[in-house]
Amino acid sequence: MTDKRLPTTRNPEGTRSRILDAALNVFSHKGYHDSSVDEIVEESHTSKGAVYFHFPNKQKLFLALVDKFADLLERRIIEAISEHDEGIERVSAALQACLETFGKYRPLAKILLVQAVGLGAIFEEKRLQVHQRFISLIQTYLDEAIAVGDIEPADTELIAMAWMGAIYQVVINWVYTGEPEPDRIMSTLHPLLLRSVGFEEERA
Repeated sequence: MTDKRLPTTRNPEGTRSRILDAALNVFSHKGYHDSSVDEIVEESHTSKGAVYFHFPNKQKLFLALVDKFADLLERRIIEAISEHDEGIERVSAALQACLETFGKYRPLAKILLVQAVGLGAIFEEKRLQVHQRFISLIQTYLDEAIAVGDIEPADTELIAMAWMGAIYQVVINWVYTGEPEPDRIMSTLHPLLLRSVGFEEERA
């Protein structure tokens, strides 16, 4: 009789996704440090072998959740900018999509940002990778805005770094404390960042 809980399932991607969903649920209720692989196995209705087949340890599983959220965030941004022509409208739409996604998935963001603090250097490396990924995305849209004449030529790499730092600081404070309110973030941070590249929203 074939054990349906073995890692040699006919749908390995489905199993991997189920394990990630289960891990997210377990981490949400118990926190990263108090969660065990056995609990994730039970929640995912798989086997310990299946979990270790996809993720060598609990830490790797957690970091995979970070990647999953980053993929989701990037997908939402790309969907948002697809409705706009190249230029400052795409920059604005990308920023709004970023803030809205963090707002919609605040519990997930809280787990990934707050729980990750205890992971030390390994998470710091992952955090820098994710930051660089979105810095490059921001820079691409700023370069497009310069190319079409919406903003003046500037050091878009450095500006993108500064934008990412500002967004991250505001979001992580909100995740920790619940402040500032999402509407306040959008109404203040959004025009502030656009003005930093010499663009006033009234011109749009």
